[in-house]
Amino acid sequence: MQKLVDMAAESGQAYLTCAFMFPSEHQTLDQYKKHAELFNRAGEACKKAGLQFAYHNHDFEFEKIDGQVPYDLLLAQTDKDLVKMELDLYWVAKSGNDALALFEKNPGRFPLWHVKDMDKTEKKFFTEVGNGSIDFKRIFAAAKTSGMEYYFVEQDVTPGNPLDSITTSYQNLSQVITA
Repeated sequence: MQKLVDMAAESGQAYLTCAFMFPSEHQTLDQYKKHAELFNRAGEACKKAGLQFAYHNHDFEFEKIDGQVPYDLLLAQTDKDLVKMELDLYWVAKSGNDALALFEKNPGRFPLWHVKDMDKTEKKFFTEVGNGSIDFKRIFAAAKTSGMEYYFVEQDVTPGNPLDSITTSYQNLSQVITA
């Protein structure tokens, strides 16, 4: 871990983010508790190097295990100053959760956002920002509560030309932010 922290600090990064847990690593609450401990240690190492540690969610963290939502466990068992969240708005919506509820319950924990939209079909697939079902105007209105510093428009899969898709997302999001 220290080598990654050192490399991130040397390259001038502000954040070091854990982007994913492998399926074999998120089957039990005990595994999530171990990740929370690891994230706190990573947060300490990052702090000493002048960085901030963050974790990027997907939808699996919102699937209950033994009656508990693992994402809630991660938030509760990590130090709010050492471990921030890179919130992927698509995966939160796809899991049936509300980003604003997370912001209200955990203010200031979400400085990084992945902004991508979910189409209006039964499959709930990716689509350009502004062409889907996520209410970004409502979410961006809560940016201060969330602690948002940076957002990243992300297009995992595109129906056509990726540059056309990202241009559409940019144009649509620009209208939301300036409205």
